Amino acid sequence: MAVLVLALAKDTSPPLDTGWDKSNHLLAFGVLGLLGRLGFPARRYLVPSGLFLYGIVIEALQALSGYRSAEYHDLFADLLGIALGSLAASAWLRRRRRNRQPAV
Repeated sequence: MAVLVLALAKDTSPPLDTGWDKSNHLLAFGVLGLLGRLGFPARRYLVPSGLFLYGIVIEALQALSGYRSAEYHDLFADLLGIALGSLAASAWLRRRRRNRQPAV
């Protein structure tokens, strides 16, 4: 919900900003990808797909807002963030599984 509010906000004061729009997308969707993968580890493909569709919905709503614009580069940054967050979560889950297995 926070990502949607920030994506559609007309003005944020003080700005919640990394300084570059694409890094905002990368960070937001990276966190969502990480948390989604950790929260639903069995949904390996469903969570990233759902997050990408969420990014598309946000861009469509921005295009309809009249004060924001939709960009394909934003979707690419979303996708990259989702991939990096999901990969980080997968690595963490693998390591956790390995550490819990009894030594033979």
